[in-house]
Amino acid sequence: MRADLSDYKHLAGGKVREIYEVDSDTLLMVASDRISAFDFSLEPAIPDKGRILTATSMFFFDLLDVPNHLAGPIDDPRVPDSALGRAMLVKKLDMVPFECVARGYLTGSGKKEYDARGKVCGVDLPEGLKEASKLPEPIFTPATKAEQGDHDENVTFDYMANKIGTELADKLRELTLAVYTRAAEHAESKGIILADTKLEFGIDQDGNVVLADEVLTPDSSRYWPADGYAEGQVQPSFDKQYVRNWLTGPKADWDPASNTQPPELPGSVVEATRDRYIEAYERLSGKRFADWPGSKA
Repeated sequence: MRADLSDYKHLAGGKVREIYEVDSDTLLMVASDRISAFDFSLEPAIPDKGRILTATSMFFFDLLDVPNHLAGPIDDPRVPDSALGRAMLVKKLDMVPFECVARGYLTGSGKKEYDARGKVCGVDLPEGLKEASKLPEPIFTPATKAEQGDHDENVTFDYMANKIGTELADKLRELTLAVYTRAAEHAESKGIILADTKLEFGIDQDGNVVLADEVLTPDSSRYWPADGYAEGQVQPSFDKQYVRNWLTGPKADWDPASNTQPPELPGSVVEATRDRYIEAYERLSGKRFADWPGSKA
């Protein structure tokens, strides 16, 4: 018999995920179809998005040789039918209060900081870099975890180390860059550039550092098609940058600095975003999304 979602205590909800308590050691992390950008939850949702994120995370958890938070298979009977394919059983962890970001290319908030200071999160970079420039080597650029409606704030490694200790900070930097390097190599073999990614880690009951939350999804990473890549311009993407670009374009008639709710996404943007997420999963994993539990593809 499968469990029912009502059997579990709801602990927390975020922009995309809902967290339930299964037992004293285990949580159920359910990914919704909601999408967010510029720290706003957007309407409408992207059909199947929660399952695509979960499928992508499960693929990379299996690919990576890094301890992770999984506590059961995707079809474990403790996962309710209503959440099948979009939920992961995970271990309870003491979560590290920082986002662990690895960047291999200069874009987004990193590009803005570089333009202002010539460095990103305290890491000095060469002069003359442009939008989408490949960095000499991947860099670790941590950020604070913001509450919903607030912005993550880029910080230096030293700031992070002062808060959580140098030994743990060193370990997080080492793991983050190792995960990025392995994933970037895999993506490159599939004709995709992994520009950057955001990871989360926690500490388990035995004191081990464990990779947690989602991993290497189009929500937490920037993926670009390798063919057609050109330094100096914004790249087409497989991630929600497509949504960000529409929101900042003339058709949306909306200013991110206005602190007002963004307009509804048109059907064409919703459909195109779903297609991009599915294409990213299928190219990266070599699997058909239609075969994933609960998929309507």
